[in-house]
Amino acid sequence: MSTDPRPIGVFDSGIGGLSVLKHLVRLLPHERFVYLGDTARVPYGNKSPDTVRQYSLQCASFLQKHDVKMIVVACNTASALALDALRSALSIPVIGVIEPAAREASQRTRNGHIGVIGTRATIASDSYARTIESYASGRSLSVHSRPCPLFVPRSQKSISVLSLRTELTLSFWVARTIHSWYRFFPRCCQMLT
Repeated sequence: MSTDPRPIGVFDSGIGGLSVLKHLVRLLPHERFVYLGDTARVPYGNKSPDTVRQYSLQCASFLQKHDVKMIVVACNTASALALDALRSALSIPVIGVIEPAAREASQRTRNGHIGVIGTRATIASDSYARTIESYASGRSLSVHSRPCPLFVPRSQKSISVLSLRTELTLSFWVARTIHSWYRFFPRCCQMLT
């Protein structure tokens, strides 16, 4: 248990980060949390990198007004595009979601193939592929990344799972006919984890 009584700040571009918060509460039951879901500007995945950094710094500033001891960036796009800026600007620890997911994926794959879906910005950043490769430990890992630009807006608006499954199926139809994956990690929105 931490001796610092201040809460941990968590932010996402919308509501998907609530699943990250749920896991944090389970792992750290004696901690307090402040959650910010930036639903006014969701999704971040279709914004420029500069805009994502600006929004992320604004979210961090809001959380700091609540005297948080650290910040968890529960948004994959913000983790991909703004984590370095946040760490440079803040004097408290900042943790993103890409590294833990990439570490898990690289450890759990049995055939060396890992599928990643995300927003256009997250996939274009190549953050998952680079981070997964850093955990390869000499193994040959193939990362198959595909953007699913409608995934986040649909999940934020609770559009039917059937239409979501249709998009996922279409996005990976070609890749799945070519590659056999043991692990498939949908990371653009933690609601699926």
